[in-house]
Amino acid sequence: MMDFLLFWHSLWHVVLAFVFYYPLFMSSLWIVGAIFFYFKNEKPYSKYIIPPLREKETWDGVSILIPCYNEGVNAIETITYALNVDYPEFEVIAINDGSKDNTLEILVALAQENPRLKVVNLAENQGKALGLQAGALLAKYEYLICIDGDALIDKHCVHWMVKHFVRYPEVAAVTGNPRIRNRTTLLGKIQVGEFSSIVGMIKRAQRSFGRLFTVSGVITGFRKAAVHEVGYWSPDMLTEDIDITWKLQRNGWDVRFEPRALVWILMPETLSGLWKQRLRWAMGGVQVMLKNFKVLFHPKQTHLWGLMTELMLSTLWAYSMVLVFLVWFISLFVPVSYLMPQRSPILPDESSVILIGACLIQFAISKWLDGHYDQGLGKNYFWMVWYPFVYWLLNLFTAVTALPKVLFTKKGRARWISPDRGAHQQLKKSDDTPLDQATNKG
Repeated sequence: MMDFLLFWHSLWHVVLAFVFYYPLFMSSLWIVGAIFFYFKNEKPYSKYIIPPLREKETWDGVSILIPCYNEGVNAIETITYALNVDYPEFEVIAINDGSKDNTLEILVALAQENPRLKVVNLAENQGKALGLQAGALLAKYEYLICIDGDALIDKHCVHWMVKHFVRYPEVAAVTGNPRIRNRTTLLGKIQVGEFSSIVGMIKRAQRSFGRLFTVSGVITGFRKAAVHEVGYWSPDMLTEDIDITWKLQRNGWDVRFEPRALVWILMPETLSGLWKQRLRWAMGGVQVMLKNFKVLFHPKQTHLWGLMTELMLSTLWAYSMVLVFLVWFISLFVPVSYLMPQRSPILPDESSVILIGACLIQFAISKWLDGHYDQGLGKNYFWMVWYPFVYWLLNLFTAVTALPKVLFTKKGRARWISPDRGAHQQLKKSDDTPLDQATNKG
């Protein structure tokens, strides 16, 4: 018994140290990497509405792909923004993926009035991956800009993405910077900060240190030749965006992040909708981890070792937190203090204050970074104090739930499910886009 207690006490100290230091270390890494990325890749272009071309560079044509499933409410607004992008040569291809509402009728009516718009109709729902592939096969141009059916693309977004393709032939994909439109509820306001402090900051840091874990499915540009080389998007993956990112990078292609390529999106504003979305993201991450685990044994794939290690450690951290929760919960009802030789981090103490403080510092820096492109982020800073209590727990339990669901659920075609998109809000009418306003403001 004594040997067991000594082993448990040693393990408990290791678990508590990992639970505390891992997020603190990753937060510090993200902050340093994001700041480095800003001064290297963003500040030099701060005075430009669109990036300047070098000698012999040209703005080649692009095809904007918009897969739609039951987007009758959003189709007109999304297609109108896509048709109004400020770019010399482009086409818009809307793919109706077996919608059950009036999406197809709306798309056909819009196409009759706009010669730039083409409509592809899939009689039955095939999933986003096959919808994108259908659009890519019919696309006239080499560069594909893929956005979701409820996304409003910034009018200068295409320029900032295409810059990477025309300048760097090794670039296969460029992911943009999604911004939250619906900011009326607490969950919506927290997500505004999350997309800056977590999504945007991590992408900046990952590009500074090597490779991206994933592009954003809601806004990414692709080189068609590269996508064709890796066999297009995988129809059996829950998150086709994570999967295509790894497929491209494993084949030696480069994937980049462009923070000035803005798109305005709707996000869930109910706990039920948020749970379904984050669980799908977590399950997609687990699928990619299991599918690409073997990169750790390939010397030619060393550029992906850091991402795989981070993914595995994040999963381990989630289960470590569950262990801490479980021991703490048992201790409330059973006198097992000998199982907890140290105070549980579940209870407020100096360690939790340090973690929350680091979290708020991260939010503040991310607000400064994305505040160049998205005005009003400061209003949401106050609401971010709730992030650790809402989203940490949500992401923790989705991560823990995702692994067994992926392992014990039969794999099949990943099809569309109409998500919770919260309160619909229109962007304010203005001659300038949000990016114009931010740039003009200095």
